[in-house]
Amino acid sequence: MVPINLLVELGIISVVLMATRFAGLGRKLAATTLILLALAAFSPLGNLLLYPLEARFPAWDPSRGAPDGIVVLGGSVDTDLSAAHHTPVVLHAADRFFAPAELARRYPNARIVFTGGTSNLISTDAKEADYSAPILETLGISKERLILERDSRNTWENAIFTKKLVAPKPGERWLLITSAFHMPRAMGIFRKAGFDVEAYPVDWRTGGPDDVLSFTNNGADGLDRTNVAVREWIGLLAYRLIGRTSELLPGPAKD
Repeated sequence: MVPINLLVELGIISVVLMATRFAGLGRKLAATTLILLALAAFSPLGNLLLYPLEARFPAWDPSRGAPDGIVVLGGSVDTDLSAAHHTPVVLHAADRFFAPAELARRYPNARIVFTGGTSNLISTDAKEADYSAPILETLGISKERLILERDSRNTWENAIFTKKLVAPKPGERWLLITSAFHMPRAMGIFRKAGFDVEAYPVDWRTGGPDDVLSFTNNGADGLDRTNVAVREWIGLLAYRLIGRTSELLPGPAKD
């Protein structure tokens, strides 16, 4: 259902139709597909879809005091490429590593948890936590301080397995680090799982509200933002329908 897949499918259908007695319909579908591709790649569509997600949770306020623990969600390391080359391969969202490293130095008593196994449909022995740990250690987090959760396959399991692993006590303050566009769904899931966390968004893909209506001259970038946004909105809807969140678009807790 993400735009690039859907547009390729529509393009194939249009070509097939052009070889039949429905050639006219095929030509119309091809033209429509091209227009949709241009909108997804160059128009502000991706920004318009991403901005409400990224602006949903503000930057974390350190004035409230030191956290007791920090949960870092996986999603940056490609496990298959890492296994093939025998070294961590980071494809995107490197901020998910930089942020906990900086926080670990600022709060030396906070526990650091990285949660991430593999999201592949066919399970492999390559676990994201195993390849992410050396990166975090290189950035200054000692091996003894780092807690790894390596069995989760999605954000729901991130929350369930991490809660079981660290057994947070009432009154403890835990931060949740993930990409800003993913934060609403992640916070809704952790709340549903009974794990009270505070949002620490990173890895923004859009600027401020002044950039929302900006066009892009790089179609690959625009298409990537549109794909990410559509995928996340589909995830929000799906998780709400199956009861893994209590709201379609979770937001900051109401004090």
